[in-house]
Formats: sequence, structure tokens, C-alpha cells
Amino acid sequence: MKSLLNHISGLVLLAVMLVKVLVVPVIYLDYELRKDYIIATLCENKSRPQLHCDGKCYLAKRVAQAARQEQRQAENELMSKILSAQAPVCESSTRLQQTTFVVIPQVVAFNFNTSLNGQSLVREIFRPPIC
Repeated sequence: MKSLLNHISGLVLLAVMLVKVLVVPVIYLDYELRKDYIIATLCENKSRPQLHCDGKCYLAKRVAQAARQEQRQAENELMSKILSAQAPVCESSTRLQQTTFVVIPQVVAFNFNTSLNGQSLVREIFRPPIC
């Protein structure tokens, strides 16, 4: 039962993604299938046949409208993600909690001697050539 539910939800998500991806090709397909009708009734430049628009003005408007709608949808998704990412506010977090102070002891100085002193090491490496 759980496997069937996973398959169905996967197919639904795949269908939603395909619809989103295929919006513009469907607009072009609609233009090609109804080209004569678009030229005769929906074209804005049918009074000026010298432009040879052939309904491309209608096609450009539909593609631009689809792009605007996709952009608005992306902005809405981004805003919903931003708003849902905020930390939930509850009563217990709004109350001030009592602060405890920890006493830190004085800084302890560490002294250590090493035979590798940086200055002596540099003098041994960078020295004049020995004849």
C-alpha cells in the first residue's frame, strides 16, 4: 500500500513538473495548429499585411505572458520559503530568562623555552657562503 502511494505521488509530481516545463512548447503548438484562426481574428496587424506578422504578435504576447506568470510564481515560491524559514515565535522564547554570570579566573601566562628560536633558525639558513 505504501509503495503504491509512493508511486502515485511520484507520478503526480512528475506530471506537475512536465506541465511547467512544457508551457512554452504548448503555446507554440497551439499557434501552429490554429494559425489561420489567429491570423484572421486575433492578429493585431491584420490591417497592415505588409508587415507579414501572420499572428506572431499574438504568439509573442502569449509567450511573454507565460514568462511573467512563471516569474510571479517563482517569486511567490521564494517568498513562501523565506517566510516559512523564519523561526517560530512562542511564548517561552519571548520571556526573558535569568542570566547567570560565571567568574573567569585571571589569565595564566604560559612560559616555555625551546631550542628552536625563530631568529637563530633564520640566521642558520640565511648566512653568507662559506669559502
